[in-house]
Amino acid sequence: MHTDAINTSKRLFIDLYLCDACEKCEVDCSYFYKPHPGSHGLFSLRELATFLLVCRRCQNPCCVAACAFEALERQDDGTLKRYTMRCVSCKSCAHACPFGTIYPDLVPYYASRCNLCETAQEGTIPPCVSKCAKKAISYKEIEPNENEGIFLINPGLAVRAPRWQKEEG
Repeated sequence: MHTDAINTSKRLFIDLYLCDACEKCEVDCSYFYKPHPGSHGLFSLRELATFLLVCRRCQNPCCVAACAFEALERQDDGTLKRYTMRCVSCKSCAHACPFGTIYPDLVPYYASRCNLCETAQEGTIPPCVSKCAKKAISYKEIEPNENEGIFLINPGLAVRAPRWQKEEG
């Protein structure tokens, strides 16, 4: 871990516009269980943000129907949930999505879940912040701002992303 001072009011901030510009993610992660080199929790955060903000929340989602292993499920609020223990990373869901919102790299076979470095010692910055080549990840005080496309995913995570909303009418 990096040893810059942190403030408890800070949160991890991911700019998905910058993150999506990367050819290959090279961030480092302090999560204790990484099933293989190159595995890190950022994928789980991108998946969460994409399912909450970018996904079109189809009434009869093609991605769910395409999954032969029932690893994707449409929740009551329309958001998707992926069961990583059922997912074999066949990427059928990504190919079936007519809007291209499920990126193939977001459905890895081995998945590490980000814990937002909650177990990190006080006074540290998560290593993903310093290792992100595009500077798409930061650790700072930031509040939600819909006009700027910044949304709070949970108390420890804010994301800048295009939010899709169904127009009524």
